Amino acid sequence: MTSEPRIPPDPTARAAAVFERLSADRLDALDALYAPDARFKDPFHEVQGRAAIRAIFVRMYAQLDEPRFVVHERLGDATQGFVTWTLVFRWRGQRQERRIRGATHLRFDADGRISEHRDYWDAAEELYGQLPLLGTLMRWLAARVAGGAHRG
Repeated sequence: MTSEPRIPPDPTARAAAVFERLSADRLDALDALYAPDARFKDPFHEVQGRAAIRAIFVRMYAQLDEPRFVVHERLGDATQGFVTWTLVFRWRGQRQERRIRGATHLRFDADGRISEHRDYWDAAEELYGQLPLLGTLMRWLAARVAGGAHRG
């Protein structure tokens, strides 16, 4: 008989463990993780409240095949934490695995729940750059900007 792994008491470790185990059928775990009026911000969203945060994850699981978070490093204390991660996924109907690398800054309330969640990742490099036509254009523009910076 196997049991669920123990959730760590440290708020950063607890958040990382929940995100690594998160799935479409485990979204209830978000309710215990976030404070009722928590704020969430990433390159595409800025919302407040558990329901709005949960809706972001519901959409992610509806739009992507088998998304999962791989946590690489974490550090924190009782008031805040920082986590580096990779989101591994496939676009619906596609076979090629994609990756988005990012970092998250978390602030915790007195009960150890997330009160602020801010994701940092480069949408241009990590997402748009993976699209065939747009990615080619972005690489060309980046090369032009980099070349122009060296010309003085």
